[in-house]
Amino acid sequence: MVVLLARLHLIGLMWGDVSLSNILFRRDAGEFAAYLVDAETGELHDKLTDGQRQHDLSIARVNIFGDFCDLEAGGLLDESLDPLTMVETIDARYNELWNELTGAEEFSGSELHRIEGRVRRLNALGFDIAELDINTSADGRTVRIQPKVVDAGHHSRRLLRLTGLDTEENQARRLLNDLDTYRMRRGLQGLDEAVAAHRWLTDFFEPVVNSIPTDMMGKRDPAQIYHELLDYRWYQAQREHRDVPLLEAAQGYIRDVLANLPDEAMISMGPGVRTLANPYDPSLGFQDDPLSEQLPPVIDPWEAEADQIDPAEASHFDIDALRARAKDNPA
Repeated sequence: MVVLLARLHLIGLMWGDVSLSNILFRRDAGEFAAYLVDAETGELHDKLTDGQRQHDLSIARVNIFGDFCDLEAGGLLDESLDPLTMVETIDARYNELWNELTGAEEFSGSELHRIEGRVRRLNALGFDIAELDINTSADGRTVRIQPKVVDAGHHSRRLLRLTGLDTEENQARRLLNDLDTYRMRRGLQGLDEAVAAHRWLTDFFEPVVNSIPTDMMGKRDPAQIYHELLDYRWYQAQREHRDVPLLEAAQGYIRDVLANLPDEAMISMGPGVRTLANPYDPSLGFQDDPLSEQLPPVIDPWEAEADQIDPAEASHFDIDALRARAKDNPA
């Protein structure tokens, strides 16, 4: 979520309604990737001011704290997690990431290796630097660098270029690490990277994906399956004190892990969670309140105008009326 907010701010989008309910989370290796699903309140600018960013962060703190409190009240939040602590952690991580992405850095002219160090740190975070502003003092003793154009998706773009696989960022990082291991074990370091990647794809990745039963493909996407398989294979190797072949590990993973997983789906609210009487107006309380039956019917304010349109009338094309109008108003 922190990366999502930073990416939006980098392109000049002030969200205006940061909340968990407006974010879609997808599995990304051992983490989750976040996607914006409701930009109705968003404002796109050439560049956000610090004040606009801080305003977005202020909204995020209030909304997300409320979201965590709702989850806590519904018994959906682990007891060890404190809503306020989590909000403060999100805020701190955002500021750290933003400073790394955009902050200026000064150092001695004899430490030019720090330029590459800054680029490598951003690459490790999953960002590419398209433009880097470098200024040297008049006496040449001091160098000041600041990223000007930063783009997310460093690892996923590299994997897509090499293999054609379109994955999440952390999935791509894991698959690229496995590709590097494959090249080392096969002695392919001197081979063109794209050629080695094609061999890895046909020797490792595709056989694993093809071994997954069709009725289980809805449980995880292929890149996530491969990531989880690598973890399974490592633990099996530790238990059995041997190097486990990939396809052997795949059969064990399918049997022990994948077969017992549910298909990916939206999480439904448990029976103990109260339901709003009107989801478009939380101030009206919950359905189980004593006076809820006296409330007006639920109306979606965004769809009200559309519901008033007569489809038959809207789709009717009156050619006679158009001809009469043309006759009354000749060109």
